[in-house]
Amino acid sequence: MLLTAADIDDATRELSGVIRRTPSIASRVLSERSGADVWLKCENLQRTGSFKPRGAYLRISRLTADERARGVVAASAGNHAQGVAWAASDLGIESRVYMPVGAALPKIAATKAYGAEVMSAGATVDEALVHAQRYADETGAVLIHPFDHLDIVAGQSTVGVEILEQIPDVSAIIVPLGGGGLLAGVAAAVRLRRPDVRVIGVQAAEAAAWPASLDRRHPVPVASMNTMADGIAVATPGAVPFAHVTEFVDEIVTVSEEELSTALLLMLERAKLVVEPAGAAAVAAAASGRLGLSGTVCVVLSGGNIDPLLLRHVTTHGLTAAGRFLTVTATVSDRPGGLVALLELLRDQGASVLDVVHSRVADDLYLGEVEVTVSVETRGHDHQHIVRRALADAGFLRD
Repeated sequence: MLLTAADIDDATRELSGVIRRTPSIASRVLSERSGADVWLKCENLQRTGSFKPRGAYLRISRLTADERARGVVAASAGNHAQGVAWAASDLGIESRVYMPVGAALPKIAATKAYGAEVMSAGATVDEALVHAQRYADETGAVLIHPFDHLDIVAGQSTVGVEILEQIPDVSAIIVPLGGGGLLAGVAAAVRLRRPDVRVIGVQAAEAAAWPASLDRRHPVPVASMNTMADGIAVATPGAVPFAHVTEFVDEIVTVSEEELSTALLLMLERAKLVVEPAGAAAVAAAASGRLGLSGTVCVVLSGGNIDPLLLRHVTTHGLTAAGRFLTVTATVSDRPGGLVALLELLRDQGASVLDVVHSRVADDLYLGEVEVTVSVETRGHDHQHIVRRALADAGFLRD
């Protein structure tokens, strides 16, 4: 079940000229925060906006004529869906994709635009996969699994090949982790060429099946998932990736929702790159300071397909987590000038007011008082502390 060096060489040759060779670019901000020389492998700039076409194209291109005639089917929250749809269309094969109910509308639209028939089924990728398997059993269509097939892992291994060629002195590679196809492929390519390179996988803490699976030495499902990173929200690791990860990967870590949103915001503001929450998982880990990084480090941005509405929510979440938004509830005099005094204090502290809400019916208000909830822009956690202290000193905040 493990890739060989020949397998990876074959995949690299077969995908040459088909898959975009994405750039690796230096990241000054991550270098400053981690203490290492950090580079970004920009798979968000790959065809269809993620690494997924690598494995999907390799898998589909290797089908027999009879299998191609029966068409292909897949299940995905978005990135694998687009990869399969594009690869199948490019190879002249019919495709159907099952996507979870509530999948991002832009991802659904893109999958259809690449030529696939899209069906909504299940609440998660795992549930959608059950429907895809049933369709394959009933029609003979070939199931293109999002991660649990050796050809898929071989296709993803070309990311690792490119990293080694683009960053010859790399000492560590950090990779987002869901079902495990990308991490398995990168780790195999790296270990078979540069066994000295540290390989780290990163999961969302709210959808982390891998730590328990590794502890028990076989894939086990996570009880529940609740993460913005839908691209790596997979309940059960794949058997093929699991074999590679246990053999080749040094470490698995998790990151919080706050770290994911802050990392996404960091890429927008400082790197000028749009990434989805799953694509920012490795950034979050590198920026956390928990990995003890040194030397030259590559952080894989696995995808950039994000719903603009989700981007707005995640950006707000990230700004809040980074200390850029502050909401406080103050008590002011219900007399002319009461609110003005509060707003002038905020102005003097350099806080820009975004929203103000009045209430005269709060339970703990005295006669002649008004409760005011005000949201302001701040410059970070230290600035927030200064603003809160000024409000408390002026009597606007109660203990």
